[in-house]
Amino acid sequence: MALPIIDINPEDDAITVQQRISATQRSTWTSVVVNIFLTIIQIITGIFAQSQALIADGIHSMSDLVADFVVLFASHHGQKDADEDHPYGHYRYETAATFVLGGLLLAVGIGMLWSAGNKLLNPSTIAPVHIIALWVALITLFAKEFLFRYMLKIAKSVKSSMLVANAWHARSDAASSLVVSLGIIGNLLGYSIFDPIAALIVGLMVMKMGWSFSWDALHDLMDRGADDLEVKAIQQTLLNAPGVEDVHDVRTRKMGDMLIVDAHIEVKADITVEEGHNIAVEARRQVLQRHRVLNLMTHIDPWKRPDLDHAPIQS
Repeated sequence: MALPIIDINPEDDAITVQQRISATQRSTWTSVVVNIFLTIIQIITGIFAQSQALIADGIHSMSDLVADFVVLFASHHGQKDADEDHPYGHYRYETAATFVLGGLLLAVGIGMLWSAGNKLLNPSTIAPVHIIALWVALITLFAKEFLFRYMLKIAKSVKSSMLVANAWHARSDAASSLVVSLGIIGNLLGYSIFDPIAALIVGLMVMKMGWSFSWDALHDLMDRGADDLEVKAIQQTLLNAPGVEDVHDVRTRKMGDMLIVDAHIEVKADITVEEGHNIAVEARRQVLQRHRVLNLMTHIDPWKRPDLDHAPIQS
């Protein structure tokens, strides 16, 4: 499952580095506080109430804490200025963080499956669950859903795919808490096997989300380009620039939440080199101002002339 697309409006004002850092820290520290509280109350209550599903959900919340600190680490290092070894900056720290976050979820999910599977193979060891486990599961459900909506709103405001991943991580927690609640209800009604079944389902949900995040981030690390809608928007901005007659071969690759773009712009063939250069500079300025583009490399071609750069090489 791919991450939800963040709407990009060419007329939006550029998001400053400080705004992105501030939003990341605000949403992530809120998540840290919520997850510390939920981890403690879920695990302690799960042990007391003998609910494997609630304990599994508590371990899931504990993994969220690790994920939150991964996000904070990536946010801090990802905003470092470009240097000699990283001429385009350190934006891919965010992509790497999303990849690590997915790996953590996969590991946690596998552990949940192992534990739940042992219980299902030995149903005689399944104990009845105390009703307090249900109340804690419901509190967790509402807390995680609130956290998801809060974090997703901030992620969209600063157009951060890393924060979107962390927000949907919280939504997966809300979904798992719903499953846990249903499992506990089944146990309370006399069907004791429902509790480990709920833990098993939670493990599968966590694994699926982890695989999604890791796979998506892996593609970004392999220079995946922007979607067609965003490429067309960038191309239209170039076409609207004064002096640009046509545009072709617009190519993009992701650099964290930013883009590196290469484009061929066509200008009238009878203008001077300096005039063509000025047209390219203005086109680049407009793209960087209106889109999440870190750098744009332009190549100037004569309008309505063969593109010699793509002609077959003669031996």
